[in-house]
Amino acid sequence: MWRSALTLYLLLVESRPLWAQTEVPVSAVAPQNCSLECIRQTFVRNSKKKEVETESDHKPSALQGRPECEYCRVTGDDIKKKVGLVSHHGCIPWPCLELLGDEDPSICEHYVQAPDDVKVEFVHESNPKSDTVIVSWKPSHYGIAFLRGFQVSVQALGGTAVACQLLLFSRNVSLSAAHAQTFYKSDPFPGLSLGSQYAVTVMSLPVPEQWDKFYQSFYFNTRSCAEKNGLEQCKQDWYPQHIKVQQDGSVVIVTFNLAPPIMGIRRYFCLCRGDGEVKYTDIILDSLENKTHHSFQLSDLHEGTNYTCEIAAKEVDAVRKRFKISFQKAEILPSTPPSLAVVLAVCLAVVAVFGVLLAALMCWRSKVYRKKLDANPEIDTLYEEQDTLKEPVVLPGNRATPPRLLICYSGYDGAAHVKAVMKLGAFIQQHMATRVCLDLWDYLSIAEEGVVAWYCRQIRENDFVLVICSPGLRQRYDPEVTHDDSVDLMSNACSCGAIVQLIGEQVGRAKARGEDMSKYMAAVFKYCEETDIPTELRLAAHYTVPRDLPLLFSHLHGVALHKPGSYLKINNITEESYTGVPTGAALQLAIQEAGTALNGEQQQMEEPNYDRVDA
Repeated sequence: MWRSALTLYLLLVESRPLWAQTEVPVSAVAPQNCSLECIRQTFVRNSKKKEVETESDHKPSALQGRPECEYCRVTGDDIKKKVGLVSHHGCIPWPCLELLGDEDPSICEHYVQAPDDVKVEFVHESNPKSDTVIVSWKPSHYGIAFLRGFQVSVQALGGTAVACQLLLFSRNVSLSAAHAQTFYKSDPFPGLSLGSQYAVTVMSLPVPEQWDKFYQSFYFNTRSCAEKNGLEQCKQDWYPQHIKVQQDGSVVIVTFNLAPPIMGIRRYFCLCRGDGEVKYTDIILDSLENKTHHSFQLSDLHEGTNYTCEIAAKEVDAVRKRFKISFQKAEILPSTPPSLAVVLAVCLAVVAVFGVLLAALMCWRSKVYRKKLDANPEIDTLYEEQDTLKEPVVLPGNRATPPRLLICYSGYDGAAHVKAVMKLGAFIQQHMATRVCLDLWDYLSIAEEGVVAWYCRQIRENDFVLVICSPGLRQRYDPEVTHDDSVDLMSNACSCGAIVQLIGEQVGRAKARGEDMSKYMAAVFKYCEETDIPTELRLAAHYTVPRDLPLLFSHLHGVALHKPGSYLKINNITEESYTGVPTGAALQLAIQEAGTALNGEQQQMEEPNYDRVDA
C-alpha cells in the first residue's frame, strides 16, 4: 500500500497541469474535481488493477467508466490526505522508474512526445493589480496510447516562485489517435503581476528515462495596468493624450488634458529641444483647481526653428508624451476693413496733413542747416553722424578665435619702412581684434624652418594674407638695384620676391577657378603709390593705410560698413581718430619717418652729378 502511495506522490510531483490555449475552444476539456476514491483508482498498481479486473469479470466496478474520473486535477492536499506524503520537490519531474516502480520496466520504455499548440488566454479578474490566465494545448499523437497526464507550471522570469498543476488520466483511460485533435486546458493561474514576463511549461507524463521533447515551453507577458484597467486608472502609466499647439504672435500656447483628480497629480513639466538649446518649463497647478485641461505659454522661441517637446507629470518614471512645434515668423493678420468711403476720406486727410508738415519741416531744416554750415564748415560731418541711425554691431560668432593675418613686406625700402610695417601690425592686433603674424616676431621659427618654408606654412595656416607694397617690392626683379641694409632685412628682401610670386599664383588660380579670393589683400602706405602694387596682386582687394583702416576691418571681420539708414562706426580706427591711442600715434610717426626717408633716397638718386671732368 505504501508503494502505491509513493507512486501517487511522485506522479503528483512530476506531472504538470494541462492548459488549453487556442483562445480556449468551446470543446476544450477542463479538469474535474475527482473524489479521493477516483484518485486512488488512478494510482493503483498493476497487480491490484488485475485483481479488480478479475473480479469485474463477474461484477462491473462502480468506478470503472465513470466520466468524472477520466481527467482529474490532483492537489497536494489530496495526496497528503489520502497517502500521507508531502511534496518537497516543487515542479521538478522524477525519473520514470522511481515514479512508477521498477517491477514492470516496460512501463517506462514507451515514449510520449511533448504537447502541441500551447497557448495562453487572459480571463477576467476583479483584482485590478493582478492578472489571471488559463493554458490550453493539444496532446501529441506520438505515444498518445501511453499518456497518463500533464504537468503545467507558470514561473515569473527572474523569480523563484512557481505555480504548478497536476492533471492525470484514470488508469482505465487509454487515448486514441483521434484524441490528438482534442484541446485540454488547465485551471486558472491567478495573482500574476501586471506588466511582467512569465514562462509557461506543459509536460507530458510519464517522463521517460531518456528525456527528449517531453515538454513544451514559451514566454508570455501579462497585460499592463493601462491595458487591463484603462489609462485613467493607472498613475504610473498615465500621460497626457490630447495636446493642442497654437501660435499667438511671438508665443506658443500649449493645451493638454490633466490627470484625474483621484491621482493627485498637481505638477507637470515640458521639455523642448531645438536649435541646439533646451527649454524647460515647470507647470504648477492651483491646488483648488478641478478641471480637465490646462494651458501654458512657451516664449523666447526662435523663428523658423522646429522644436521637439515632451510633456509629462512630474512624478518618478512618468511616461512622457512627445509632440512637435514649428515656430514660424509672427504675422499680423488684418482686421475687418471698414467701409471704403471712410478709408478714402481718412487717407486723403492724413496725406494732406503729412504733406504740409513735411514741407514745413524741410524748409525749416534747410534754413537751420545753411546757418550752421556757414558758421562752421566742419559741421557737415557732425550733422551726418548725428542724423544717421546708430545701432550696435555684433561681430560674426561662427569663429571661436580672432581672424589670423599674415603680413608680408619688403626690406628693400630701409629700416624706416620696416618699422612702419611693425607698427601697423601692432595697431591691427591691438585695436582691430585680429591676430597678426609677422616674421619680425618669430625669429626662432624662421631660424629653424627657413624663411621660405616659414612663409609657406603661415600662408596655409592664416585666414588672411596682407602684402605691404612699396617701391622696393615692385623692383624686386631688377638685378642692378643694390642695397646696404642689415642682414635681417636682406634675408627678408631675398625671399620677398618668391613669396609675392607664390601669392600671385594663388590669386590667379583662385580667379581662374571662380573661387573666393578674399584671403589675399594688398596695401600701400600713403607715402607710396598704387603703381607699387605688383601685377600679380592687382586682382585682390587693395587698401591705402591709414585712410582705409575701416575697410580693412570690414574685410577681416566680414561686416558691412553701410546699411540703409545706418553706418558702422568703430572707434580709434578711422583716419581722424586712430592717432588718439598710443599705438596709433606710433604708427603715424613711423609712417611720417618712412615717407621722409624714402623721399630723401629718391631725391638723391635723381640729383645729376655736376662734378664731371671734361675729357
